[in-house]
Amino acid sequence: MAKKKSSAEKRHRQSEERRMRNKAVKSAVKTSVKKFVVLAQKKDPNSETALREMIKKIDTAARKGIIRKNAAARKKSRMQKYFNSMKAAQ
Repeated sequence: MAKKKSSAEKRHRQSEERRMRNKAVKSAVKTSVKKFVVLAQKKDPNSETALREMIKKIDTAARKGIIRKNAAARKKSRMQKYFNSMKAAQ
């Protein structure tokens, strides 16, 4: 427990700012995954670019500790497998 009320308030403000920042990064990752999946389903040539963009966002989130390292690796692996299967189906 904080010794003073002001320090407790500051910690609350800090945690709230971090929560909002983390939420924004997670949302950006989810958006990039959805964008990639839509492009891959349409067999769009830009899907490879979207895949690279998504991997970049996932790696950034993992490096910042917003998502765990193994979760990032799992997401990237699944999306790469999906991309390869869609490419093979063409």
